[in-house]
Amino acid sequence: MADARIRAPELPDTLQWVNTDAPVRLSNLRGKMVLLDFWTSGCINCMHAMEDMHYLETKYKDNLVIISIHSPKFPHDNELETVIKAVNRHHIKHPVAHDSVRRVWTKYVIKAWPSIVLIDTEGYVIGSLRGEGRRRQIDQLIQQYLEIAEQKNILNLEPVPIRVNPEPESLLSFPGRVIVSGNSLYISDSGHNRVVEVNHYGRVTRVFGSGAAGLLDGFGRDAAFNNPQGLLLINDFLYVADTGNHAIRRINMQTDEVLTIAGDGQLGRYKERYFHDPMSTRLNSPWDMCYYEGELYIAMAGSHQIWKMDLTENSLQVFSGTGQENLIDGAPDVAVYAQPSGLAVDEQCIYVADAESSSIRMIRLPDGQTTTLLGTGLFAFGDADGGWSSALLQHPQALCLDGRNELLYIADSYNSKIKIMDMSSRGISTFEIGRDLNEPGGICLSGDTLWIANTNAHEILKLDLLNHEVEVLELNEPERNF
Repeated sequence: MADARIRAPELPDTLQWVNTDAPVRLSNLRGKMVLLDFWTSGCINCMHAMEDMHYLETKYKDNLVIISIHSPKFPHDNELETVIKAVNRHHIKHPVAHDSVRRVWTKYVIKAWPSIVLIDTEGYVIGSLRGEGRRRQIDQLIQQYLEIAEQKNILNLEPVPIRVNPEPESLLSFPGRVIVSGNSLYISDSGHNRVVEVNHYGRVTRVFGSGAAGLLDGFGRDAAFNNPQGLLLINDFLYVADTGNHAIRRINMQTDEVLTIAGDGQLGRYKERYFHDPMSTRLNSPWDMCYYEGELYIAMAGSHQIWKMDLTENSLQVFSGTGQENLIDGAPDVAVYAQPSGLAVDEQCIYVADAESSSIRMIRLPDGQTTTLLGTGLFAFGDADGGWSSALLQHPQALCLDGRNELLYIADSYNSKIKIMDMSSRGISTFEIGRDLNEPGGICLSGDTLWIANTNAHEILKLDLLNHEVEVLELNEPERNF
């Protein structure tokens, strides 16, 4: 590559910057390795790449500058506020440039999210890598080119100024999901890496997780989670999709003990479809769960599949999905999903909120045949009510079923709305609740009350379906502070 070195194109003046007071110029970074990370806020593969970015910037803190280039897919992603929320949710501490019209994307001939461009200490492009799972390859390149720079005595150790703007302190931080049982609500307090139990008046009664990200079994606050999302209560056990740990956890509600029942904390990629030891099976960003006749069904967002765990035999298998990312219907070994993130089940089928295809899918039980109810492809999205054939969603992430009225409530996350899917009339309508939402990620029905995890506003909403009155659940601090 040395015979055809290409100078890295300078970053344009049109970018909007996060985590820095001034635009970053590549020409001012001579003597440092530079890594451009092209990402978009809702992409699960980009989230996986962020783990690699954190590792690399920690290892090469004096010699490497990472610049995340946010290149939007959805209209929702075009807003700078969306980018700021994503930066804070994912704890990104390096400069981030919002490339709203994809000028940097075009300059560097990027074709997919995530993509990495590595630039050497003299400002020349080393190469471009597409997709996640590139840590070792990038690490080796950085070491190689830093050795060359050291031999030339051109290393620059001057730090790049960073100014982060964290979210305001609150009892909840980016709550992902909420479920209700009896007099209790269970909330995946994702930004605080914990699960919180409260009563219907907001009094915190129990907390599971220390607050520090980690994979640690134990009792109550002594345990550790990492970005927990989906919750499911089965008898005396609360199951947790511990997304950041690529694991399924189980909380004994009688003893407060947290146990890992699947996953070992590492991200897994498999061609196999059957696994006899869940504890040694590496999962891939489990996001939600549902339960049917002894089987725990898991929306494996990272591998674009639906898995199931037999709770009696303690075994795992891929239930549906090839592992590719797209929107294709058919039998379990033919169907293709795109970041499935929400599940709901009745006696006949599982409903799936397929986030990246902005679609609602249906899996027929027990044969696993998948049918798309709404949605046409990875780049068909919008905000339109009407019949199923014409309505549009934007990155929906959660579902709940109202079997009495044949309705499916949808957290249409990137439209910041709640939609109602009428199963009898085959129509979609916006539920006007009289209050602005901010990327709701969770939804749950209990009697005539709809509970909403208003994720980016760090709050839980209580909506009375009879009179359409909505209120914020005011949480009261427990005796032990968060």
